[in-house]
Amino acid sequence: MIGIFHDVSQQCSRITTERYSTSFNSAIRLLHRDLRMPVYNLYGFVRFADEIVDTFHGYDKAALLEEFKKETWLAIERKISINPILHSFQMVVNQYNIEHELIEAFFDSMESDLKKQAYDVNGYKQYIYGSAEVVGLMCLYVFCEGNKSLYDSLKAPAQALGAAFQKVNFLRDVKADYQQLKRTYFPGVDFNHFTPAMKEQIELDIANDFKNAYQGIIQLPVKARFGVYVAYKYYLSLFKKIRRSQPQVLLQDRIRIPNYSKAFIVMRAGLRSQLNIL
Repeated sequence: MIGIFHDVSQQCSRITTERYSTSFNSAIRLLHRDLRMPVYNLYGFVRFADEIVDTFHGYDKAALLEEFKKETWLAIERKISINPILHSFQMVVNQYNIEHELIEAFFDSMESDLKKQAYDVNGYKQYIYGSAEVVGLMCLYVFCEGNKSLYDSLKAPAQALGAAFQKVNFLRDVKADYQQLKRTYFPGVDFNHFTPAMKEQIELDIANDFKNAYQGIIQLPVKARFGVYVAYKYYLSLFKKIRRSQPQVLLQDRIRIPNYSKAFIVMRAGLRSQLNIL
């Protein structure tokens, strides 16, 4: 009967992904079937931790995150948890031998969201690493399926892709982060006086991350390449829309990509994949 528990736990992570992120869910469904569930399991874990620090207002977030962290390490050590999200996560960590330092760095960034409201350059880089780059590296463990040399060769592009996604999220979510959560992630940026020059500086950095990430995507194993490429194209499309927007627009609205545009991205990516011109 343990097999039923494994399956139920993983379905919880899949449902979490479906409810919280239609874009990532769509991209994950384009991965090879062998990779889909492990990535769902990673996303469910990341999503729950993020929810604790971002939306559990009126509760003791620090205590909840500390409990979640302790339960995570116990789940990994015991190879079981009655928390289905943590059980499905430990399955991936133990199956693919995901480096524990990545999980520690992730929790460090989540904890900083409870303590910090602004970041200097070093703090910003450290936060990006822990909140986003390590997630890309966890996924890379799954994509490489035990091929350590391939993993090592693709580490830098995977980190660049995670960083690009996170920085685009920061620009997209400026209104909520700055006005509601009182957070400023970009060093030296005053959103009370957010100028086109400040915005362009951030965008140049993100464009460089996307460029570096692409070089890794085209070297990914076939099982992973198309799904990751679609996620890349989703975020690149969102980034381009943000780039065309004036700074004050980001402080008023959350920029989105409509569903019909997402469908077109998948269609076009599929055609390029068939022609082997990613």
